[in-house]
Amino acid sequence: MTVHEKMPGKSESTHARVVILATGGTIAGKAASGTQAGYESGQMTITSMIEAVPGLADLADVLGEQVANVGSQDMTFAIMIALVKRINALLADDTIRGVVVTHGTDTMEETAFFLNLTVVSGKPVVMTGAMRPATAVSADGPLNLYNAVAVAADPQAAGRGVLVVMNDRIHGAHSLTKTDTTSVETFLSPINGLIGTVMYGKTRYFRRPLRRHTATSSFSVAGITSLPRVDILYACADMPPDLIDCSVSKGAQGIVIAGDGNGNMNRETILRAAQAAEQGIIIVRSSRVPSGTVGRNVEIDDDRLGFIASDELNPAKARILLMLALLKKRSMEELQQLYYSY
Repeated sequence: MTVHEKMPGKSESTHARVVILATGGTIAGKAASGTQAGYESGQMTITSMIEAVPGLADLADVLGEQVANVGSQDMTFAIMIALVKRINALLADDTIRGVVVTHGTDTMEETAFFLNLTVVSGKPVVMTGAMRPATAVSADGPLNLYNAVAVAADPQAAGRGVLVVMNDRIHGAHSLTKTDTTSVETFLSPINGLIGTVMYGKTRYFRRPLRRHTATSSFSVAGITSLPRVDILYACADMPPDLIDCSVSKGAQGIVIAGDGNGNMNRETILRAAQAAEQGIIIVRSSRVPSGTVGRNVEIDDDRLGFIASDELNPAKARILLMLALLKKRSMEELQQLYYSY
């Protein structure tokens, strides 16, 4: 990793130190013109991104490191594990106030939730990105990065878990989800609402997360280089039940069902999933619906069938939690409790 030199500005004695870890994404993307929809992600380095945002030195002593440079559709757990290990090492340094992570928006909610479970510090960890490439007319990335650094440097952001700053909004990792393919207002937190807002570096906070996170999390990736396989299957009308068999045959230790409505699936798939559960495969019922909770033993008898209900977690986040949970042996009761706790 290459460390960017400290930006010129105020002295270290009067400024917080914030490290920006870059992973690529649209915020680092370029297009042939400022008005075309197509672009290529991850074309700018962290050095050029920092230099493109005037005023950062007024917020903090900013350092930058390039961890990866990919579109977030190509984000891997190997990158996530390397990222959180670097974050934990940085935040153990008393001279560092917080960390910003630049990331593509497609899988940002997954990486945010993964970090929310595996960062071991209460210091601010703030993710940001962009919906328009750096070359676009009205590119949103520079102001998002400015605001993210402001939040990471703000002592009031500590203890709120991993945050995502986009479009003047401060979201918590547990709740946010991407809701629009192209709009700059793509991220919403439909269940628990915003953590706060930030406008040109000025922050306002409304609440703290209710679930366990970061310094209060029981998860750790120390000594871990890979995670157990967990698949997501999308429920739909006349869903083929043999999709369950396919996942099991490919080595999935767990399956998350992106279910109809309140985590439902057709009768044949329920039967096949119950058979997989009897074989030790963990079946988690989530929902393809954008908002709401999946309740246990509501329309499906989870106790009898051996299923887990995802509660507030959407399929992508339910998968992240299960992958980390499967790193150690847990009872079904313990697994269900994790979905109520995180």
